[in-house]
Amino acid sequence: MRLPPFPALTALEAAARHRSYSRAADELFVTHGAVSQQIRKLEDELGVRLFVRQGNTMEPTATGAALASRVAESLATLRAGVDSARRAAIGPIVLSTGAAFATRWLVTRLARVSDETGELDLTVRVEDRVADLSGDGVDVALRFGAGPWSGVESVRLFSERLFPVCSPALLARHPIDKPEDLLTAPLLRHTALPWSAWFRAMGLSAPDLPPSLGFDDTSMMLDAAAQGLGVALARSGLSERDLRDGRLVRPLAGEVDVDTGHHFVWRADNPKLARILRLRDWFVAETATARGAPPSAG
Repeated sequence: MRLPPFPALTALEAAARHRSYSRAADELFVTHGAVSQQIRKLEDELGVRLFVRQGNTMEPTATGAALASRVAESLATLRAGVDSARRAAIGPIVLSTGAAFATRWLVTRLARVSDETGELDLTVRVEDRVADLSGDGVDVALRFGAGPWSGVESVRLFSERLFPVCSPALLARHPIDKPEDLLTAPLLRHTALPWSAWFRAMGLSAPDLPPSLGFDDTSMMLDAAAQGLGVALARSGLSERDLRDGRLVRPLAGEVDVDTGHHFVWRADNPKLARILRLRDWFVAETATARGAPPSAG
């Protein structure tokens, strides 16, 4: 069954509460005549009197009072829902990211985020886990992987490339002019980035590497490479700052494209969606400008 128009119901509730069409009109920012007309139309639609005049007041009938009470309850429920939605839409946008991406890529750009997006309330949560975005208080995740992921929206920011990096001092001590030169260079190992993939892509058999320093943390491995401890197999997105600052150089131009990459991930039903989409657009634009390969040292 079709409900009466919402303005008529709100006029009924206000008039019953104030016992006055005039005071109801003041509250609703309409004229006395508009309230009177809405209630008259409601009475015609329902086929029952809702108010009777008693002196200077408009008294609701039993039917009018009962209906006004139900409308008041419904309005209270609506207001609570709207207030809840408003509260959910405010507060910080919580962004989850891994430690390496946070320290090697994101931190160098945080100073510009608020200026260029207008987002003043951003909390960065550095954690080595996959945030589920459904009940853990996280609004946005910067995920590394192949994607896509079930239950969330995502956009790829950039794909990774793998290439060797080392310190300028190490390169001076151990010239590297061709891929074969790495066979005798001190190589740093990462537990998740085997050198074998790069050697095969360069047309070389994967060597049996001698014992060497190994890491499960990319930032620590790149710092070790910058200290001249060896050559690291770097991911493009995490080494750009060190290459730009000259702490690391690329001794060779050869690189390997991989299927994995960095993604901006969010839920479409998040009440902060408008703010999240502005942030997403900034990340997409920012990564588009920085997508070119860093210059080679050779």
